[in-house]
Amino acid sequence: MTIQVGDRIPSTTLVKATAEGPQPVESDSYFAGRKIALFSVPGAFTPTCSARHLPSYVEKADELAAKGVDEIACVSVNDAFVMQAWAESSGAEGKVTMFADGNGDFAAALGLDADFSKFGMGKRGQRWSAIVDDGVVKELNVEAPGAYSVSGAEFMLAQL
Repeated sequence: MTIQVGDRIPSTTLVKATAEGPQPVESDSYFAGRKIALFSVPGAFTPTCSARHLPSYVEKADELAAKGVDEIACVSVNDAFVMQAWAESSGAEGKVTMFADGNGDFAAALGLDADFSKFGMGKRGQRWSAIVDDGVVKELNVEAPGAYSVSGAEFMLAQL
C-alpha cells in the first residue's frame, strides 16, 4: 500500500556517507521533531535527476529554509558512496542530505518502489517529493512514470 498524506513515515534504516564511512540513520529519529523536505530520485547521476531534480533543491535551499524547512533530504536506491559522489559533483553538500536506500527497503516500505529492469536499472524508487513534519507526511507529490512536474523544489515551495 502506498503511503498517503497523514501517514507516518515507516520505521526503516537509511544510510548516509560520513568521513568515518557509511552510517545507518534510523528514520524514526531522523524525522522526529523536524520539518523535512524529502525527495526521491530513480537514480543518482541519471539525466533528469542530475539536470533538474536535485539542482532545484540546491538552488531553492534558502527559500525552503525561510518557509520553515529544517532540512532537505534526497533518497535514492544507490549506495552511500554514489550518493556522496553525486553530492560533491552537484554542489549539494551542505544543502541537501543524501541518503542511500541501497536495497530499496525504504522505497518498498513507502509503497513507492518501481521496477526499472527494462532500462537495466533493476528495482528503484519512484520520483516523488514530500513534506514530512515530525514524521508525518503533510504533502506527497508522486510523479507519473517519466514525468517531472510535481516533485521539484518550485512545486514544494508553493505548498509551504
